[in-house]
Amino acid sequence: MMAEEETLAELMRLAQGGDRQAYTALLTESQRWLERFFNRRCAPGNRDDLVQEVLIAVHNKRATYDPARPYLPWLAAIARYRWVDHLRSVYRKAEQELTDGDVPAGSGEGAMLARLSLDRMLAQIPEQQARVIAWVKIEGLSIREAAVRSGQSESAVKVSIHRGLKKLSALPETAE
Repeated sequence: MMAEEETLAELMRLAQGGDRQAYTALLTESQRWLERFFNRRCAPGNRDDLVQEVLIAVHNKRATYDPARPYLPWLAAIARYRWVDHLRSVYRKAEQELTDGDVPAGSGEGAMLARLSLDRMLAQIPEQQARVIAWVKIEGLSIREAAVRSGQSESAVKVSIHRGLKKLSALPETAE
C-alpha cells in the first residue's frame, strides 16, 4: 500500500529532525514509488540501479527539501533527472560501442571474414559432410544435384547434411 502525500511529507519532516524510524519508513515508501516510476521508463535490469541512485540522492539532498511543499513532486524531480542522466549515458555508450570487428557496409571484408570463419568450422567435421553442406546450403544446389555430384543417394546426402549440421551446432563458438 502506498502512503499518501501528506504522510510522506510528514515522514520527511520527521526524518530531517533526526527520527530514524520515520526515515526508514520514508525510504521504504519512496522505493516503492520509484520502482513503479521506473517500471514504465526503463529496462528491468536498470530499474534497481536507478532506484538506488535516487535514494542516495534523496539522502544527500534531504536538507534541501522544504517541509512546506509536497514531497512526491520533489522526489519525482530527482527521479526524472536521474532517468535523463541514465538515458544520456545509454545513448553515449551506444555511440561509442564500435569495435575493431565492425566493418563498414559494402567493404566486402565482412563477407570474407564470415567465409573464413565458416571454412574453419567446416574443417572440423568429416570432409564428405562439409562438402555436401557447402554445395546445398552455401552454393544452393538441390539435394539431387549434390547426390549426383557426390555419387551418393539423395537419402545419404540428406543424412550427411543433417549429421554435419548437428556437429556444427555442437561446436563452441570462438573468435579467432
